Amino acid sequence: MHIGQHMCTALKRARAFFGNRDANIAMMFGLSLIPITIAAGAGLDLTRAMIVRSNLTEALDAAALAAGSQPGLTQAQMQSVAQAYFNANYKADPAYYGTPAAVTVALGTQSVTVSSAVPMPTTLMAVAGIHNVNVKSASTVVWGQTRLWVGLVLDNTGSMCQSDTNPNANSPCPNPASNTKIASLQAATHNLLNMLQGAALNPGDVQVAIVPFVKDVNVGTSNSGATWIDWTGWDSVNGTCQISSQTSRSSCTSTHGSWTWTGGTCTISGKTSQSNCTSGKGTWTAAHCSNGSYTTQTQCTSHGATWIAAACNISGITTQTSCQSTSGVWTWTTGNCNISGYTTQSGCTNATAAWTPKSHTTWNGCVTDRGNSTGPDTTNNYDVENTAPSTTIASKFPAEQYSTCPQSLMGLSYDWTALGAKIDSMVAGGSTDQTIGLAWGWHALSQGDPLNAPALPANTARYLIILSDGLNTQDRWYGDGYNQSTQVDARMNAVCSNAKADGIIIYAVYVDIGGTQGNSSVLQACATDSSKYWDLTSASQIDGVLAAIGQQITNLRVSQ
Repeated sequence: MHIGQHMCTALKRARAFFGNRDANIAMMFGLSLIPITIAAGAGLDLTRAMIVRSNLTEALDAAALAAGSQPGLTQAQMQSVAQAYFNANYKADPAYYGTPAAVTVALGTQSVTVSSAVPMPTTLMAVAGIHNVNVKSASTVVWGQTRLWVGLVLDNTGSMCQSDTNPNANSPCPNPASNTKIASLQAATHNLLNMLQGAALNPGDVQVAIVPFVKDVNVGTSNSGATWIDWTGWDSVNGTCQISSQTSRSSCTSTHGSWTWTGGTCTISGKTSQSNCTSGKGTWTAAHCSNGSYTTQTQCTSHGATWIAAACNISGITTQTSCQSTSGVWTWTTGNCNISGYTTQSGCTNATAAWTPKSHTTWNGCVTDRGNSTGPDTTNNYDVENTAPSTTIASKFPAEQYSTCPQSLMGLSYDWTALGAKIDSMVAGGSTDQTIGLAWGWHALSQGDPLNAPALPANTARYLIILSDGLNTQDRWYGDGYNQSTQVDARMNAVCSNAKADGIIIYAVYVDIGGTQGNSSVLQACATDSSKYWDLTSASQIDGVLAAIGQQITNLRVSQ
């Protein structure tokens, strides 16, 4: 055969061999099964790793927030807190997904980082010799604001006695009172104070003022001598009405007055010597000169002094009745003629009597809205401003003996024990004037009288948090009724606008059990923006909302 023919035949056979696939299909499938299995396993294990990382990150976020909210802890304490929160929040099954390593905590100047890893066992990837995948994650929490001033403006009115199960209750609060709005507020505020205390890197970085309010605010009886108190109205209704010209009991009662004895002594008139005085259980006072310099009556009187005769006194007897019952003689010294039916200065003077105001030390600490006696000073708007009081009467704070005066307020402080005690002492009772609470919350964050906050440190944010459960009912000038309440709301709108213009950030929380009163438009407008207003329908929601506000204002956040 010709060589050319041989070559042609060889080529044909080669083409036939390589074109025939019947013999090598199984071999090729077997070879390709390994990478296919590895690829499928990688996809499955990648999905499992994503589940692990998601659970890991979520648990680390919770751990970092818990540790970061208490930056005053030691490294070991933070480690313990972080681990506890991580364990409580990690949900992936360790038997299937692997056991996480212990969390680690790293502190920065303004941050805390919590990290961990999970050696996740693989499934099909084990075919390729990859038996586990190390899934890692970390969470960092940072503090953005280094200093905070927070004014807590808290409703202490009678309706705060209401609860989810007793929405129509009023003061005094029913017992047990643990589920009332006032009790829920107290518990929630304690938690908020703990959060704020934990956010302070240094003592004083976070300071809190507490302003319980009703129709009035209690500034404390220790301020009875303060120059910024206006006593005009208080003096006119707290005093005694006396007919000063009537100096004896008989002349007083003959003019329809009521005689009040103000002092006296009980003597045993028949005892004229020390021996028979003391034998009758009396106390002998020898005759003596009023100036103590002379021993005889002649010398005493000749020098213009008064000679005081000897007397046998029964010192333990303090009333005329008890004196006479022991056969003694009661000698009255002075007295007042009062007209008990007159309780105001104007009524007393109209009866041609003399009005004597009580001592200001008997004041209970309450003040009402600033302004004129007939209405707000719409020129200076003292009731809705933080203007320091001056000699102008309208700029001062009018004292009022309000019968349901709330617990006294507390200016800016970082004495966390005292702040907590102030919360515990709050009692519900009285009508609602949210305006005066907000005004005093603003005063607490302002320099100068009346509360004299210190100079505002650099990098300090100021917040007011008002929590109220009702609509405005009355202030100094306006009482109950739609038109009256609308006028009170107008004053509240003004103080909120003015405080926000001063840089105050306002959070407003409205507690309306069951939503029976509807939305509080005035509180909603008072909040700095819509994200800072809450309309609650249950007392049980108070704690969660104050916790959310606390996290926002401390600016504690997960950064990565």
